[in-house]
Amino acid sequence: MLRVYPFFLAAAWVTIQLSIYTTVLGLICGSLGAAARLSRSRILRFVGAAYVSLFRGTPALIQLFILYFGGPQIGIQLDAFEAGVIGLGVNIGAYMTETIRGAIVAVDRGQSEAARTLGLSRSETMRKVILPQAARLMIRPLGVNINALIKGTALVAAISVVELTYTAQRYIGSTYKPFEMFLLAGVIYMVIIYVTGLAISWLDRRARIS
Repeated sequence: MLRVYPFFLAAAWVTIQLSIYTTVLGLICGSLGAAARLSRSRILRFVGAAYVSLFRGTPALIQLFILYFGGPQIGIQLDAFEAGVIGLGVNIGAYMTETIRGAIVAVDRGQSEAARTLGLSRSETMRKVILPQAARLMIRPLGVNINALIKGTALVAAISVVELTYTAQRYIGSTYKPFEMFLLAGVIYMVIIYVTGLAISWLDRRARIS
């Protein structure tokens, strides 16, 4: 374990990068999905609901395989890392859609009515009144999504992204020590998730104070 841990640390950096890029894409998709789900347009509401149902209702691994292995058939050429970011990002975005929508819906409707009474438009009400309050409510649930995402990055080992799980599998072949290799990978995952949890708790405390 001492001999191979530098390679695991390099793989951990790939996992962290993958998690960051995927989280950003997931937040973008989740915000757009929530906006569609809350739209007055019936078509947009249908599109948002279809997006959530499709990506929450099918395994993330199948989605990765379709994107990476099936993409070239329809002209989509992505390397393994890009396919991992897009596949996992769009998948977690479906979960974040419901998290963001739930936080917005949880804001007291009286806030909207009061804002309208003051002469604010619907968009101004959403931007200045509803979203700041909803942001406080969604930090912890989004943190749960992000932690699940970090663990879910192990799936990209199936398309040969050299992250923690793939590295553990590779070194099992040369060391014949699966327990030690997966234990080392698991400990590093725990450290990443623990640090992420601390950051989310700090953000949550700051949001509640402000």
